[in-house]
Amino acid sequence: SCMLVVANNLLEAESQVKATEREKFLAEKCPPLDVPYSREELMELCKKLHQQINISEEERYCTEFKLNMVLDEVRDLNIKIVDLRGKFKRPRLKKVRMSADAMLKALLGSKHTVNMDLRANLKQVKKEVKEE
Repeated sequence: SCMLVVANNLLEAESQVKATEREKFLAEKCPPLDVPYSREELMELCKKLHQQINISEEERYCTEFKLNMVLDEVRDLNIKIVDLRGKFKRPRLKKVRMSADAMLKALLGSKHTVNMDLRANLKQVKKEVKEE
């Protein structure tokens, strides 16, 4: 119960801080409106507000258009990636047993005949049997 009380107090404090930040932001961005009493002044104020609205709508439209273009490009690239993955499947590699002579023939061609029989080139050592 103590933890709930502390958490509730923290939430209330956080909500108060957010409310003060919101009020401060609105005070900076939206200054208090001086309402004129004559009709001409009201008309001028409405025209200014409409111009500001038009500017903000143009900016929103431009950013939305750019966003849609980027999203379309990302979708197209994802489709290309999926297509490329489907086209090129890696073949399973088979184990090939090949002697060294056959491998050299395959690499160098039939002109070069190299004998890689290593056992034939080894020296033979004879064991002398001791006779007693």
